[in-house]
Amino acid sequence: MANRLANSTSPYLLQHRDNPVDWQEWGPDAFAEARRRDVPVLLSVGYAACHWCHVMAHESFEDDGVAQVVNADFVAIKVDREERPDIDAVYMAATTALTGHGGWPMTCFLTPDGDPFFAGTYFPKGQFLQLLSGVTSAWTDQRDRVLESGSHIAETLRGLSAPATGHALAAEVLDAAVDTLRGQFDHGAGGFGGAPKFPPSMVLEFLLRNHARTGSPDALAMAARTCEAMARGGMYDQLGGGFARYSVDARWVVPHFEKMLYDNAQLLRVYTHLFRSTGDALARRVVVETAEFLLRDLRTDEGGFASALDADTDGVEGLTYAWTSAQLVEVLGEEDGARAAALLTVTEAGTFEHGSSTLQLLDDPDDEEWWATARTRLLAARDQRPQPARDDKVVTSWNGLAIAALADAGALLGDASLLEAAERCAEFVVGTHLVDGRLRRASRDGVVGAAAGVADDYGNLAEGLLALHQATGRARWLTVARELLGTATDRFTAEDGGFHDTADDAEALFTRPRSAADNAEPSGQSALAGALLTCSALTGDPAMRERAEAALAASGQLASRDPRFGGWALAVAEADVAGPLQVAVVGSGPKAEALAAVVRRSTSPGLVSIVGEPDAEGIPLLAQRPLVAGGAAAYVCRGFVCDAPVTDVDSLSAALS
Repeated sequence: MANRLANSTSPYLLQHRDNPVDWQEWGPDAFAEARRRDVPVLLSVGYAACHWCHVMAHESFEDDGVAQVVNADFVAIKVDREERPDIDAVYMAATTALTGHGGWPMTCFLTPDGDPFFAGTYFPKGQFLQLLSGVTSAWTDQRDRVLESGSHIAETLRGLSAPATGHALAAEVLDAAVDTLRGQFDHGAGGFGGAPKFPPSMVLEFLLRNHARTGSPDALAMAARTCEAMARGGMYDQLGGGFARYSVDARWVVPHFEKMLYDNAQLLRVYTHLFRSTGDALARRVVVETAEFLLRDLRTDEGGFASALDADTDGVEGLTYAWTSAQLVEVLGEEDGARAAALLTVTEAGTFEHGSSTLQLLDDPDDEEWWATARTRLLAARDQRPQPARDDKVVTSWNGLAIAALADAGALLGDASLLEAAERCAEFVVGTHLVDGRLRRASRDGVVGAAAGVADDYGNLAEGLLALHQATGRARWLTVARELLGTATDRFTAEDGGFHDTADDAEALFTRPRSAADNAEPSGQSALAGALLTCSALTGDPAMRERAEAALAASGQLASRDPRFGGWALAVAEADVAGPLQVAVVGSGPKAEALAAVVRRSTSPGLVSIVGEPDAEGIPLLAQRPLVAGGAAAYVCRGFVCDAPVTDVDSLSAALS
C-alpha cells in the first residue's frame, strides 16, 4: 500500500507524505489492515515544529531500507499530537510507564486491537532497525507473551483513570504551595529546578495572584525574577519578540528554538499581569513585542493564529536566530556592531554553537533610541535569512489562550489593535470550529478538520471569550462561552466532579484519557474549572461555581503535592478563594472610561468586570444598575450583592483596595 498522508490537513503529516514508509492516518481501516495481515502496528507520534521528529524522519523514515522493513512487517500510523491530543495522551502514558520518561517523536508498537506492548521516543537508525527486527521476532515467536504484555499495560493504565480523591484548594493549601515553590526556586537565575528550563507560565500566574491576595513578597519576587531572567536571556527573541519553547541550560541562555503559540499566549498574559502589578517597564516592553510577534508571524489570513515556528531552519537549529560578532558588524558597521555585540552578549567564542551566540539583553541599553534603530536594522537583516517553517494549523485551545492574552493586554494598555485581533480570532474560531454545537480541534487554510475538540479546547476557548467579553462589553462572547461550558459539563464530567479529556461520545481508545497535570498548557480539567468560575461570577450562576470547585478538588491532590504541575489549578483556586468580586461600570464617555481604567488596574484574583449601558441585553452584571444623576457610575459587588454606587475614581480605588 502507498503512503496515504497526501490528503491530510496536518502540516506534520504532510511533512511525511513523500516518505517511502507506507504511512496511514489513525483510523479503523489501519487497524483492520493490521488484523488482516496479522502484523503489529508501528505508531509514530510527533508534531511539525519538533526537532528530533525531523531528525528521525531524515535518518529512518526517508530511508528506503528502513521503509522496506516497516512496510513488510508492520502497519505504520503517523499521528500529529497537536491534532489528536487524546491519542498522544494515552500512548504517552504507556511510554512513560514503560520507560520512565516521554518525549517526541514517540514510537510505540501496538497489537491490532490498539494495546501498546513496547514504547520509546527517538531511536537512531541502527538502533531502530534492531528494534524493528526484535519486535517482529517477538510477534512471530512469542505472540502470547506480547499479547499478554499489551493487555496488562492497557489494564494498568485504565486503572489510573479511576476517580480522584477530592482535596480542596483552600487558602492555607495555596500558601503552602508558595512555600513549596520557594524551596524549588533558583534564586540566581529564576525559574524552578535545573536544566532544561521551561517557562513556568501558569505557576507565575498563580504567584502573581497569591501576591495580590496575601501581599506575599516572596510570591511576587519569584514571579518577577523569573520573568526578568527569561526576558533578558536567549530564550526571548530580542529582535522579533516572543519566546522559544524552553532553555536547554539553567540560565536561559540557549533556547530550543521552536516558538509555540501556547507558550507565547500564556506568557503574554503573564507579563501583562506583571506589568499591572508592578508597572515594570521591561514587562510592558515584553507585552508589546510579544503581541507584535503573534500578529506579525503567527496570524493567519483568516484571523486565527498558527501553532508554531519550527525549531530548525533547513535542518540546522538556530540558523535563523544566532549571530557572530562579524555578522553584527556586517549589518551595523564596525562601531555600532561592536557596541551591539557587547550589549547582546555576542562573544568571539560564542554562547551557542560553531562560534555563534544567542542574543541576550542582560542590561538595558544606555541609549534607547540607538538600540531601537539597531534592533530594527538587525531584524530586517535577519528577515533576509532562511526562515523556519510555520505549522499553520489553527488549534482551538491555543487560540483561546491567545484571545484571552490579547484581550487582557489590549484592555490594560488601551490598544484597540490588540482587541480587534482578539475579536477577529474569536469570530473565526467560533464561526469555523464550532460545528453543530460541538467544537473541532483544528483547522487549516480556513477548513476545519474532523478531529473532535477535547476538554482544554472547550475550557481555554471559553476562558478567552470571557476575557474578550469583559474587554469589549459584547454580550455575544458571554453567550457562546456559556453554551460551550454547558456542552462540556454534559459531555466531559467525570464521576468525581472533575473532567475527562475526551467527550462521552468520542472515539474509544484503550483507556479514556484524563489528566489533572498542568504541563505546557492548562489541563482540560483546570481550564474548564477556570472558565466555569469566571462565568459563574459574570452570570451569578451558583451551579457553575460548584462545578468549578469540584473540578479544583479533583486536581487538588496533585496541585498541592507538586505545585509546578498544578499551576493553573492553583491560579484558579486563588480566584475562588478571593472572589467573586464583580464590578459593573455603567455609562459611556470619559468618566466611564476613567472608572473602567481603575478597574482594569486592579489585581484582585477574583475580580470580573464589565462596562456598558444599564440593562444591556444579555449582560447580567449590568441588569438593574442605573446611571447616577444621569452620569457614569461603578457598582462593586460581591456575589451580586452590591455596595452603593461610586462615581469618582478615588472612591472606586478605595472600594477595590
